[in-house]
Amino acid sequence: MPTFDKASLSQLRHDLRTPINHIIGYGELLREDLADQGITELGDLQRIEDAARRLLGMINESLSDEAPSPKAVALPAPAPEESIPSGTHVPAALTGNLLVVDDNAENSHLLARTLERQGHRTMEVQNGLEALAVLAEKPVDLVLLDVLMPELDGYETLNRIKADAKLRHIPVIMISALDELQSVVRCIEAGAEDYLPKPFDPTLLRARVGASLDKKRFRDQEQAYLKQIDETRQRLQSELQEAARYVSSILPEPTDTPFRIRWSYNPSMELGGDSFGYHWIDDDHFAIYLLDVCGHGVGAALLSVAAINVMRTMSLQNVDFREPAEVLRGLNDTFPMEKHNNMYFTIWYGVYQRSSSRLRHVSGCHPPAVLFTPGEKEPRLLRAPGMLIGAMPGAKFHSEDTLLPPGSRLCVFCDGAYEIRRDKEEMLDFEEEFLPFLNSHRASEKLPDELLEWIRSFSRQEALDDDYSFLAIDFPA
Repeated sequence: MPTFDKASLSQLRHDLRTPINHIIGYGELLREDLADQGITELGDLQRIEDAARRLLGMINESLSDEAPSPKAVALPAPAPEESIPSGTHVPAALTGNLLVVDDNAENSHLLARTLERQGHRTMEVQNGLEALAVLAEKPVDLVLLDVLMPELDGYETLNRIKADAKLRHIPVIMISALDELQSVVRCIEAGAEDYLPKPFDPTLLRARVGASLDKKRFRDQEQAYLKQIDETRQRLQSELQEAARYVSSILPEPTDTPFRIRWSYNPSMELGGDSFGYHWIDDDHFAIYLLDVCGHGVGAALLSVAAINVMRTMSLQNVDFREPAEVLRGLNDTFPMEKHNNMYFTIWYGVYQRSSSRLRHVSGCHPPAVLFTPGEKEPRLLRAPGMLIGAMPGAKFHSEDTLLPPGSRLCVFCDGAYEIRRDKEEMLDFEEEFLPFLNSHRASEKLPDELLEWIRSFSRQEALDDDYSFLAIDFPA
């Protein structure tokens, strides 16, 4: 008796089982067709199927890798006959476009007919190259792929499908008469959804095809949802950018007369809660203000814009904008936090009187402004303690006066200018680090931008932890 190596034995099993699988498969289809017509006397057909199954069992046992000799294997007993219900065959609950790939036309046709009886639409091709061409041009929900094929076998076809970003989401069920565990593992590891041995059981085929289509449906829904989310994100991104441009557009232009004013603004997000402005109240009084809304994003930006527009238009009723304490009281009454989503803001507000060179100022829980004056080595902190705006109804505020010598520089900023973490650890020290930096750059024309660059050097993130706003106002000498 000739001997075979493992690969040859596997191929022999494949070649012998293929025609027998045809007998069994077509017998099942014929029985179903006859049952649909009400014909139930199918004894001869059943005997043919039983004989084919016994022969298939003998091949499996006699030509297994462990069988010592074909002569040592007894014929298996006939499988118990299953009752086949009469009536119309019920199609699968979930159907789709299926691609059958098999070099054996009888195999392909048998499988396609079975799938069509289950309600699916099928296409048939004879090798992996044809399958890839179809997949590139037509919508396919599931591929049933034979393992052994010429030109491009099932393994390589599967690898190419899973390597293609446009195709990898399509589930693939491997179908072959090869029954070695190694083949199953190789296909599953390569990305196959499932594996079915020939001859395939119609019920098992239905179940596994249905499960694969169900998974694909969920994947398709997930991709559709992700696409919707991405489109929504892009739309929101565009709207946020537009809103950020609007917020930036209401900021005043730098100016050189009658004071030289330079500033730097950098929100930690596209929309921040910082805003500032300056304008003449009358011919003798010039207002300077910077506010910082708690939090970031759309809510903070909306409150910031609303408050800054009130300041720009001086629209607080019965308020003299030359008196800083009155302005903060008016803001506190206008923007109670319980009516603005529990959001509040801090503000520094000052009014410079040109005729007297005096600055009258007040703070609503805001960082102090820093004043540099000629002849003084250390800066002065302009503090005027007050409550958060909107936090407490009826809060009191008190203004203070400071004389500004000719050539003075006033710096007004938010807490994001110095509350910077080194590598997400401790904060910069206001007294020991921030003020000395300002003092060393007190005469620089680019102080706002130089400070921003300096504090960025402490953060490894592209965006700062908080919004950054800094104004430098130079009064004429």
